[in-house]
Amino acid sequence: MSQATLYVLAAAAIIGAGVHGLLTAAHLMRKLLCLNLLGGGVFLLLVALAGRSGEAPDPVPQALVLTGIVVAVSMTAFALGLLDRLARVAGDTRLDVDDDDD
Repeated sequence: MSQATLYVLAAAAIIGAGVHGLLTAAHLMRKLLCLNLLGGGVFLLLVALAGRSGEAPDPVPQALVLTGIVVAVSMTAFALGLLDRLARVAGDTRLDVDDDDD
């Protein structure tokens, strides 16, 4: 098994864990962490696909990953600020499903 195949499989596992967490988590902080995990998996996949056998890696996907990391950090900081405001106003940051006993 080549190193690139191992990276692609690891990226697929990380992306899968992130998607699973986004779909199942009720707490918004956990959803934010899963979104960051999903982004990390995509970044790993881009870097793995940028490599060429025996040649220098393609610099364009590496630049995209670097830019994506900066955007992800900014988005995370903004989302944490929104979560803090929501926690202060509403008192809770969970997404509750309708709790009716119908």
